[in-house]
Amino acid sequence: MAAAVNTGRERWVLGVDSGGSGLRVALADPARPVPAAGLRRSREPVRTGPAGIDAGHLLEQLLPMARSLLADAGGGALASVAIGAAGMATLGDGLRAELPGALRDALGVRRLALAADAVTAYAGALGQRPGAVVAAGTGMVATGTDLRGWRRADGWGHLLGDCGGGAWIGRAGLEAALRAHDGRRGGSAALLTAAEALLGPAEGLPGRVYPRTDRPAVLASFAPEVARCAAAGDGVSAGILRLAAGHIAEAAAAVCPPAGADGAAPEVALTGGLFHTGEPLLVPLRAELAAQLPSARLTPAAGDPLAGAVLIASALAGGSLVLPSHPTLLHVPAEQGR
Repeated sequence: MAAAVNTGRERWVLGVDSGGSGLRVALADPARPVPAAGLRRSREPVRTGPAGIDAGHLLEQLLPMARSLLADAGGGALASVAIGAAGMATLGDGLRAELPGALRDALGVRRLALAADAVTAYAGALGQRPGAVVAAGTGMVATGTDLRGWRRADGWGHLLGDCGGGAWIGRAGLEAALRAHDGRRGGSAALLTAAEALLGPAEGLPGRVYPRTDRPAVLASFAPEVARCAAAGDGVSAGILRLAAGHIAEAAAAVCPPAGADGAAPEVALTGGLFHTGEPLLVPLRAELAAQLPSARLTPAAGDPLAGAVLIASALAGGSLVLPSHPTLLHVPAEQGR
């Protein structure tokens, strides 16, 4: 790997968001921590294997995009890089071992932060303020901090948790569809019609769902249909979304810090594609949050996980990072020399 040559002052920061839909990379001015100086993306998710997230595969995608962004921006060096990755907390040992040296050699990077995607989602939504953030799409995880440490709830995947997330809602909706097909209690004819329109005849659903390597995404693809049926008056669908709202609020309550010494209400933000399903989920969720976190204040998310990665990189470059470090959730290696 060729060594980078620093031909200009450190005028940029780089934010990286690696998830199930691929890799997104943004260049920004650290004085204005939004991904505005350029954006590149790959639709190919970074591979994982027995050793965890594949650092080599991430670098194969990241380095050409970073060099292209720097060239388009007129050159200059990177003040810092922040990488947020799905699976970083449990599958990130290889990234933490390999990326600091590889990015120093390839791009001259001295300041680096390696974060779980839940942390970059938090930073994108609330910045560096204390509070709680629920990130929900296919899965669901809640993260909270009082700026002294982190708390995390759920995010255990579609077999063991992610309760209230897209895959959870979709699976519950498909179960209700199959109950209707069988004539069992708890079934929904509306959901059966929707399931067969989306996924084919009910008798073949197990064969079309179980073998799929992207099974969580397949299940989550049915969540919008559950919301649509709920909006059309289907009581079973509405009940599924009420249960999902309860699970999401429970996770938020588990991680939310108490009110500050000044009595300020802690903030809670929601981020992720699941909340685009709209009012059929948001109405019961607001009610559950009011019941379970009566002292908290629901706040609109300011940005997404890529914006959070850029914000962390900018704070790291300026020496103003106050989000707490953590061995797996937010790892900041010691600054490396040239």
